[in-house]
Amino acid sequence: MGFKTKIRFIHKWLGLISGLIVFIVCITGCIFCFHDEIKDITRKEWRLVEPQNKPFLPPSQLQEKAKEVVPNNKATMIAYYGKNRSAIVYTYSDRGNLYLYFNPYNGKYLKSENPETDFFIIVEYIHLYLLLPDYIGKHIIGGATIIFILLLISGIIQWWPKRKSDIKRSFTIKWSAKWRRVNYDWHNTTGFYISLIALILAITGLTFTYEWVGDGIYKSFNFGGEKASETKTPIIDTTSFKANSVTAIDKAFVQTQKLRPKAEMFFIMIPQKKGDIVSTGAYPHTLRYDQQSNYYFHPSSGKLIQSQTFDEKSLGLQVVEMNYGIHTGQVLDLPGKILAFTVSLIAAALPVSGFIIWFGRNRKSKKVKA
Repeated sequence: MGFKTKIRFIHKWLGLISGLIVFIVCITGCIFCFHDEIKDITRKEWRLVEPQNKPFLPPSQLQEKAKEVVPNNKATMIAYYGKNRSAIVYTYSDRGNLYLYFNPYNGKYLKSENPETDFFIIVEYIHLYLLLPDYIGKHIIGGATIIFILLLISGIIQWWPKRKSDIKRSFTIKWSAKWRRVNYDWHNTTGFYISLIALILAITGLTFTYEWVGDGIYKSFNFGGEKASETKTPIIDTTSFKANSVTAIDKAFVQTQKLRPKAEMFFIMIPQKKGDIVSTGAYPHTLRYDQQSNYYFHPSSGKLIQSQTFDEKSLGLQVVEMNYGIHTGQVLDLPGKILAFTVSLIAAALPVSGFIIWFGRNRKSKKVKA
């Protein structure tokens, strides 16, 4: 067996093993890609509000209003998504999680959302875990993603033209040929065109499964170092104060707004137990989870303990925190989402066209033997 013959053999069997999982992951990625835009159209009654020229209600008031709606639930985070968007109080109880939408200006209750029954969150869980327990599903998805990366590499090796005269043919599809030849050309040509972006999407996707991938990205851009040391949450002395998180979260939110006056999106993590600090985050763009600045406040006094703006973070940490935006295309706004959607859709079709190639050859081989 020659080198390319061996690569073809590996490519074929890896594709047959992982094809169905790759198809599911890519299709769910396509569906989830524009979830914010779709929800803004179909759920605008509780996702969008009339912008007003006045400050947002403090998080403690939204926390209290959430308590009135679901007395048995405990708030974990409050997020302000923009001047024309509702604020969300994220809560949990023994029965599960519940997201409560409020008007950030007057505190009017708008809607409750159960993540276990929400269509797009279910799609996201299929994308991440195949709706299996996370400790099982994530490894199946992670393994299939690693195989997909190997398929991209082996596919490029197979595609690479042997002679200069083959270069033009390798970049085009012969649409006038029979459909099996068109399918073969389409599989090879489109696979090549999307390979670089698909590789980036696959690697960034692996960070959601394996922490070592994120650590590797961090070290690669920083030429070493440990991510845990840069992202370590400050520790405070819990023996000399009485926690007063209600006052503290309001002070923390006000200070965060003053520190990042141009930010459009904020979140406040509510302390759950004694010793937990109040952490906040600020983002320059609505519904874009990159370029975040983080602040840490004392849970009793609301005094700023530590800050870490986006500019102060190392290049490695900046890239790691941009991972979600890169993976979903958010980092380039709408054009980036369109690109991620298109590449994911083509990637979903590759296992299908590859299976057709294998099935056709296998069937032809049996006929020849007969």
